[in-house]
Amino acid sequence: MKKIYLLLTLCISNQATFVFAQNKELRKDAVVENIVREATENSQLEKLGHELMDVIGPRLVGSPQMQQAHEWAVAKYKDWNITAKNEKWGEWRGWERGVSHIDMVAPRVKSLEGMQLAWSPGTNGKTVTGEVVILPDVADSVAFQKWLPSAKGKFVLISMNQPTGRPDYNWQEFGTKESFEKMKKDRDAQTEAWASRIRKTGYNSRSLPIALEKVGAAGVVMCYWSKGFGANKIFSAYTKTIPTVDIALEDYGLLYRLAESGHTPKISVRADAKETGVSPTFNTVGEIKGTEKPNEYVILSAHFDSWDGGTGATDNGTGTLVMMEAMRILKKVYPNPKRTILVGHWGSEEQGLNGSRAFVEDHPEIVQNIQAVFNQDNGTGRVVNLSGQGFLNAYEYLTRWLSKVPEQIRTPIQTSFPGAPGTGGSDFASFVAAGAPAFSLSSLNWSYGTYTWHTNRDTYDKIVFDDVRSNAILAAILAYEASEDPAKTSREKSILPADARGVPGAWPEPRKPTRRGGLD
Repeated sequence: MKKIYLLLTLCISNQATFVFAQNKELRKDAVVENIVREATENSQLEKLGHELMDVIGPRLVGSPQMQQAHEWAVAKYKDWNITAKNEKWGEWRGWERGVSHIDMVAPRVKSLEGMQLAWSPGTNGKTVTGEVVILPDVADSVAFQKWLPSAKGKFVLISMNQPTGRPDYNWQEFGTKESFEKMKKDRDAQTEAWASRIRKTGYNSRSLPIALEKVGAAGVVMCYWSKGFGANKIFSAYTKTIPTVDIALEDYGLLYRLAESGHTPKISVRADAKETGVSPTFNTVGEIKGTEKPNEYVILSAHFDSWDGGTGATDNGTGTLVMMEAMRILKKVYPNPKRTILVGHWGSEEQGLNGSRAFVEDHPEIVQNIQAVFNQDNGTGRVVNLSGQGFLNAYEYLTRWLSKVPEQIRTPIQTSFPGAPGTGGSDFASFVAAGAPAFSLSSLNWSYGTYTWHTNRDTYDKIVFDDVRSNAILAAILAYEASEDPAKTSREKSILPADARGVPGAWPEPRKPTRRGGLD
């Protein structure tokens, strides 16, 4: 009788365990379903995108808009009952962009498309007018030194005049093969000739504007065309007292041709800019505390800063929106994660991953207990690539987590294992260098490199919200699965192949952040 009772007890116990396991699996599936439902039926992406890109605008490190964005993010997380804070990690030169107004006033009047570069000196509330001249093609640096004084009071064109304002794909579609090949050959020759022109001055692209500034030039004029219709890349100025402006290819070419043909163009420039002193720099960090393993971490990662030619929509506004929306959804449908889920909105990625490198350096207790980091950066497109970043066993857990993602989101994703450790490019590399399993959710192109990466056209209208919504679902599910996984992820590194010289591959080393920037 005792044996029968024992057998019945075991059967009931086993059945209960099986039912419990089934129910737990059902609950897991329900969370995934709820993530998808919340993302599709109650998306906040468009609203968040409008507030961040249109209302706050670009987020240059050290600018008041960057600080405004940090405060906005903390307030949003508070609205969602998510604990968040701004962690100071350094200081930067404070600068605020004002109006750029550039007009051609001779030989005719025309408003020109252009803007001052980041950190450019302004014109002190005045409009500066001067003749436009082309950087001369001199014999050598001695000849250039003789020419330099003649630049006083003038605006100097320092970029090559492009032979065509049409992108190559336009030539390929409509031009003859012979015409296209001839254009490329001529452009290559012209590019080399211009590089030689710069070299013969004895300066480079960084030092040349400073030399022009020292002799009293009115300003430096350039055109960094991005090889697409209407798109120019807008980076930083090297001058300290005179404005450096970038002018669109079409208008730059107009000025260049007029100067070249002896028609003596003149422009007037009003460039307002405000130095705001030494400004603190921050990372915004949000947290959903773990209930079972609160000292193990899943991190959603995206850099918060941007260049400021546009509004930083796809670099990295969209990555920011993905991680904010994923956190909002997780808090609503998965409020009690097993592990702590953090979100990091890093500052000064554009100047060298500084915010994330500072976080890694300042928080070893977190870094050594990371379950996984998921970083998204390179544009608005849906995620299509995922590498194991050199972690030998990444295949085992990443593919298991991906299997829970809806098929239409999962299927296009190409995986590569174990892959190679990223050494830069975006903030996941800061964690990889420290040996933490961190992964880049790499996106479909959407002409990112040409039209939106660091350009004047990186604005709200370039966001593809269906793709961003897909990425938010992916990030939320991966964070959920990583949190729930019974096992701690392996950090075992693969043996890296030797380079062409036979030198064994080496894992990247952590690099120190620049904690005081733009102040020299």
